[in-house]
Amino acid sequence: MKNGIEALLARIGGHELRILLTVLAVAALLLGFVELAGAVLEGEVTAFDRSLLLLLRNPADLTDPIGPRWVENAARDLTALGSTINLSLLVLAVMGYLALTAKRAAAVMVLASVGGGMVLSTLLKMGFDRPRPDLVPHGDVVYTASFPSGHAMLSAVAFLTLGALMARVQPRRRVKAYILLMAVLLTVLVGCSRVYLGVHWPTDVLAGWCVGAAWSASCWLMALWLQRRGVVEKEGTANGGEGDAGGQRSQGGGSRVPSA
Repeated sequence: MKNGIEALLARIGGHELRILLTVLAVAALLLGFVELAGAVLEGEVTAFDRSLLLLLRNPADLTDPIGPRWVENAARDLTALGSTINLSLLVLAVMGYLALTAKRAAAVMVLASVGGGMVLSTLLKMGFDRPRPDLVPHGDVVYTASFPSGHAMLSAVAFLTLGALMARVQPRRRVKAYILLMAVLLTVLVGCSRVYLGVHWPTDVLAGWCVGAAWSASCWLMALWLQRRGVVEKEGTANGGEGDAGGQRSQGGGSRVPSA
């Protein structure tokens, strides 16, 4: 009995603690999304959304966002980072790298994570069908419903998933923290740009962050589970890279053999 308890504590002190914290984070994020969705359906956040959206506009001219003109241009550049086409290109580039380094299962996992997030975003938008803000002119062309923000959600899915993937192959904690902080910063900037441009209510963006981060964390848990079963390659394993290195060693060894 005592040995069993000690073994359990040892496991909780290792990877299992991170898994437990991730599960709790997913549950908290999903709860936050459910609360936001309920408040949106009941109209409880209308005043908050309107006041924050108007706060970012010139009171004398609602067509003019606050700040100099270059800030509006910068917001458009930032919001483009979360577009479907740009995120798709980024994911395809990462998948190509993973495939070239003989981590094809990891590449499929990245595709499933981001592709599944795109499908989920579309379904949620269709389900809630919330109209776009009509208080101010839109600073970007939009085609879909408002809740949740697709840019905020897909940025969280893509940047956090890829950030976690990059962080896992870094041995230094400082570098891991930097990568994850940059992923979070990009996600936050994209979401804030949607509100600044007047194409989303603030609660749309908050909901997108919640469900996007929850989806990304859930995919990380799935990847970890598959890694332990040998389905997804573990960090540091790359058959192609080992083969290349072996080939180079063989060539190097061959050069030291005198010719006949």
